[in-house]
Order: sequence, then structure tokens, then C-alpha cells
Amino acid sequence: MPPSSHSSSRVAIGAVCLAFSTLSAPVAFACSICRCGDPTFNALGKDGYSAEGLRIAFDWDRFDKDEGDPAVEAESQVENRFTTLVSYGFNNRFRLVARVPFSVRDLTASSAEEGTTRVHTQGLSDPELYGQLRLWSSALSGGLGRRSSLSLTAGVKTPWGRNHVEQNGERVDEHAQPGTGSTDLFGTAAFLYLIDKRSSLFLSGGYRHTGENDFGYRYGSTTLANLAYERKLSRILDGVLELNFRHAAKDQVDAQGTLDDDTGGSLLYVTPRVLVDLGKGVVLRSACQIPVARSLSGFQKERAVFTVAFTYLVPR
Repeated sequence: MPPSSHSSSRVAIGAVCLAFSTLSAPVAFACSICRCGDPTFNALGKDGYSAEGLRIAFDWDRFDKDEGDPAVEAESQVENRFTTLVSYGFNNRFRLVARVPFSVRDLTASSAEEGTTRVHTQGLSDPELYGQLRLWSSALSGGLGRRSSLSLTAGVKTPWGRNHVEQNGERVDEHAQPGTGSTDLFGTAAFLYLIDKRSSLFLSGGYRHTGENDFGYRYGSTTLANLAYERKLSRILDGVLELNFRHAAKDQVDAQGTLDDDTGGSLLYVTPRVLVDLGKGVVLRSACQIPVARSLSGFQKERAVFTVAFTYLVPR
């Protein structure tokens, strides 16, 4: 979208996903809850780091992944996640953000001894609360406003999601639980550079420190890095191409510190996005996150991630 301050006050920028079934060849994944990409940039776009007022975004994401050795014990999971994001910019330097996800999961587990079992769960996942502060920006530049800026994001993932789901009197597998049951802390630094009136670069890097839930399970802490190039293609259409990197430690499966050898490792994704300005403050977003390189532990597979979403700038 246009980088001018006038345009940013009219439209909410976001990232979009449109996936193609021909990209579904399996590749490995690093952990069962970690997601790549910068959620604020994805939902609000580059203007979301400086615009004032209230913005609302809604995302649908589809994940499809496998874990474990099929000859011994393995599981396959498909998750549809629906996330509502509410962001309020108090001024052009500081904003607060809340993300509330709802998860629908289908887990198929198989083992040589017990055969195949299937579990379906749904419920509130773990809400996130965080603040975003612009630490520095360059002087005003003719036609571009503030050409570059540096921002810091810090927050907490709450343990409020459902993590005690039972079926037939037994608690279901950890990976079928809608929430993790843990408190996680995270921080991200982001840099934005406006190349010209039609294009920009966005970089971010962050770390998420995961906590342990009531059952001794702890998902691996993660390091994330993102590089995005955005280009205005027409009056209403933007294109974005991203590289998303994630490194995750192995999951801890019990209070004694036992590690799951089929978790942890590194992944690199290529993510094409399309943004369509529908007018009246609404931006339609669509994208496909494609894993292209990996260095992982044990037996793991992950397919492309699909997203369709929209962002709305509430009139002031």
C-alpha cells in the first residue's frame, strides 16, 4: 500500500495467503506449535507499525504435518486455526496488540502395537498480549515521510487455552490439545526501510522462551527471523515475498526433562503474499508459506501452510 501517512490513515495493510495444492509435497518441521513469520507485519503490514487508531484482523490458517517413524509410532495432524487480532495505536510510536486464536485439530496416531486412533478437538488456544514501541526513525524525507524505522515488540503468550481436553475419561495427546497450558515470553526487533514510493523492505528477528505446563510438557524455545519485500502493483493490489526462518529446541515431554527426539531443528520458508485493498478500510489478505530448506531431528514432516484473512481499520 502507499507509504504516505495519508494512505496509511485510510487503509489497513496486511499479509495474505493463497495456497496451491501442487505445493503439498511433504518436508520436515521443527516443532508442533511454532509458526514462522511476523504476526504483526502479517496482519497490519508496514503501516501497522506507525498508524494510530483501532485495527481488527481475522485470519484462517491451515496446517498439515506428520511426526514420528511410521514403522514404529507416528502421528499426523491437521489444524484449522482462526485468529482474531485487535490492535490499538495510541500514537505513531506505541501500540498494544491482543491475539486470540481458536483451534480445530484432527490427530491420527498409529503404532505397531496399538493400531490407529483418531482424535478430534476444538477450543480456545492461547491468547497473546504484547506492546510495540518505535525506538527510532529517520528524519522526514520528501515524498516518503520517515524512510526508515526501528521497533521493538515484547509480550506474553498466556496459558488460557484448553489444555485438559479428555476423551473416554483420558487426557488426549499433547499435540491434540487446543492450548499449550504454558506461559511463554517473547520479544522481537523489526526494521522497516522504504525503498521508494512503491516498494519497501522489512526485517525482523525474535526469540520465544517457552514455559512448562501442568503435565511437565514444554515445547522447544524458538528463534525467528524474517525478511520481506513489498511492492505496490496497482492502485488496489500489493505483492509481498518473504523468507521466514525458524529454529526450535527439542520438546520436553515430562517433568523429568525427557526430550522428544522427533522435535527440534531449523526450517526456511518462502512465502508469497497478495494484498487487495477493497476500500472503506478493508484489506483482503492471502498467502502460501512453503518450506524449502530444513535441518531437523528424527522423523518430521510439514506441508505448505495456507492462509486467507482480512484487516479492517475502524473509522475514527
